[in-house]
Amino acid sequence: MLGSIARQRTFFLYTRSTAFRGLATHAPSTSTTKAIPAVLHLKTGQSFTGKSFGSPKSVFGETVFSTSITSYTESMTDPSYRGQILVFTTPMIGNYGVPANSAPYDSQDVGVVLESQGIQCSAVVVADVAERFSHHAAVESLHSWCHRHGVPGITGVDTRAITRILRDQGTTLGRLAVGEDVSAPPPAPEEYWDPTTENLVDQVSVREPYTLNPSGDVRIAVLDFGAKANILRSLVRRGASCTVLPWNHDFNAIRDQFDGLFLSNGPGDPAHTMEAAMKLRKTFEEWDKPIFGICMGHQVIGMAAGLEAYRMTFGNRGHNQPVLALASSGSVKAGRVYVTSQNHQYALKLQDPFPAGWEPFFINCNDSSVEGIKSTPESGRKIWGVQFHPESAGGPLDTIEMFTDFLTECRNHKAHHQALESASMSSPNQSFL
Repeated sequence: MLGSIARQRTFFLYTRSTAFRGLATHAPSTSTTKAIPAVLHLKTGQSFTGKSFGSPKSVFGETVFSTSITSYTESMTDPSYRGQILVFTTPMIGNYGVPANSAPYDSQDVGVVLESQGIQCSAVVVADVAERFSHHAAVESLHSWCHRHGVPGITGVDTRAITRILRDQGTTLGRLAVGEDVSAPPPAPEEYWDPTTENLVDQVSVREPYTLNPSGDVRIAVLDFGAKANILRSLVRRGASCTVLPWNHDFNAIRDQFDGLFLSNGPGDPAHTMEAAMKLRKTFEEWDKPIFGICMGHQVIGMAAGLEAYRMTFGNRGHNQPVLALASSGSVKAGRVYVTSQNHQYALKLQDPFPAGWEPFFINCNDSSVEGIKSTPESGRKIWGVQFHPESAGGPLDTIEMFTDFLTECRNHKAHHQALESASMSSPNQSFL
C-alpha cells in the first residue's frame, strides 16, 4: 500500500515537473497535419509517396543516406551536404528539436552552435518526423526550422527500402516533388540535376578572409572549402588564431605570416578545386611548416602530391566508419582501428608505388579505400591528410587529438625557428670586408 502511494506520488511529481518545463522542451505539435502530399522520385526509376514537412516546395538533388543515429542538426548544416537529398536511416528524426544557432566569437566559440549558419542539404527524407520535441536547448521543431530555411522534407516513407536501393545501386539523383507537383509524372532521366557538375566549394566558401581568436599563440591559415564550424572550434579551443581564407586564395603570397596551414572539408567533386591543388604543390616545394587537411582538404593534398581522386559507387556517410592506421604519428598508433565520422563521395586512389615522399596513413576497414596519407619521415615535411572527420560533431572522438598533434608540430616548428633566429642575432658578425 505504502509502495503504491509512493509510486503515485513520484508519478505526480514527475508529471508536474515536466509540465513546468514549458513549451521550450515539450512543444505542442507544429503541424504537418495539413497533409500536403509529397513524393520522392529516384533516377533509377523508383518513387516513394509520403507527406511533406518543412518548406512546401519541390527540389532536385543527389540522393544519399546517412546512418547517423544522432546529430541530425549538425549533419543538415554541414556544408559537405550541399546539393544533396539526405535520407536518414534512423526511424525517428526531430525528437530533440533544434537549438538556437548563435554563439560568441572568442577563444571557445566561432559564432554558431551548429556547423554553419543555415541548412546546407537540399532536402531531407525521414521515416517518421517528430511533431513534438524535448530538449532543454531546443527552440523550434525540425519542421519549423526547415520551413524557415526554405528546405523541404518528406516523411512517412520506407527509408529502409530507399537505403537498400542506394546501398545496392549506389547514390543516385532524385527529385522531391511536393503539393501540386506530385501529380506530375517522374522526370525524364535527362531532367535530373546533378549538383556535382557545379563548383559547390565556391558556393559555400567564404568570400573575404576573417580571423578567429586573434590572440592565439600560433597562427593558422584555413583554406575554406566548406569548413564545418567544429573544425574551427577545435583549433581555437586549442589556442590557435585562425585566419579563414577563400578556397582559391593565393596562400603563397601571405604564407610567411602563418605557422601552419589547414585545409577544410567541402562538398562536391574535388576536380573543381584543381586550382587550389596546383597552388598547394608550390607550397609543398617552398614552405616547410606543418600542413593538415580533412575530407576535401585531404583530397586536395593528395592531388597536389600526384594522386588521383575518383568517385566512389556508394560513398561513406555516418558516425561508425572503422579505419586502420598504417603508420604512427603523434596520438595515432599504427595497427589500431579508429571509429570515425565520415561524409564523402570521392576518395584518393590507392596506387603502388605511392608518390615519392608520401605514404598511406589510414585505410577503410570496410571497403579498403584510402582514408589518409602523410609525408614520409625522410621527406623532412610535416603534412597529413585524412578522409574522415576527427572533429566529429557528431560522432566518435577517437581521433580528436589529431588537432592537438597538428598544433603541437606548429608550435615546435615556430619555437625552433625562433631559437635559430635568436642564435643568429646573438652571434658576432664576421662578414666584415
